Amino acid sequence: MSKILTRRLVQLYAGLALYGASSALLVVAGLGLEPWGVLHQGLAERTGISIGVVSIIIGAIVLLLWIPLRQRPGLGTVSNVFAVGIAMDGTLALVPEAHGPMARAGVMAAGIVLNGAATGLYISARFGPGPRDGLMTGLHRRTGRSIRLVRTAIEIAVVVTGFLLGGSLGIGTVLYALAIGPLAQVFLRVFAIPGESAPSAGTPAPRRSILRR
Repeated sequence: MSKILTRRLVQLYAGLALYGASSALLVVAGLGLEPWGVLHQGLAERTGISIGVVSIIIGAIVLLLWIPLRQRPGLGTVSNVFAVGIAMDGTLALVPEAHGPMARAGVMAAGIVLNGAATGLYISARFGPGPRDGLMTGLHRRTGRSIRLVRTAIEIAVVVTGFLLGGSLGIGTVLYALAIGPLAQVFLRVFAIPGESAPSAGTPAPRRSILRR
């Protein structure tokens, strides 16, 4: 196995594990989750299933939506479905509850920054899109609408549905939305694979290189 391939695999699984852990920190902070996290938490509240398992189930359902969109999954796609949810539940089992506004704010900030680092890690690995981003790019190709419009429409629908189900919507959701793009762009440069150009966090990359959740 070449050193480059080894590094890509390490970045893929480290990034997915860190993504799940960072999402769990946002749950611990209790100040609002990222858009899909709001949906996952709302469904977890309604069903009694852990939020990590809900994440896996939703990821699998979204992956099925790829079939009519003619999207092709990669190693990163399938790994994304399972690894993030497992890491999320594992982190929630280990990290104690945050008490007090300062502690909760600190945990929230750590979750957002680590989420940006995780995004840079696994996008740079270039092993195929995650199920949710594959849905976004598939709809973009099929409808001709811009990535920005498609992503915004999906995330508004996800947040509203999750909030109505009881998911946590708050200042953390807003700060995440404002910070994740710039953070991901920085970490994409940090974790870029030597000899390959770093993909952009805000524009559609080639099909094999998009890996964001």
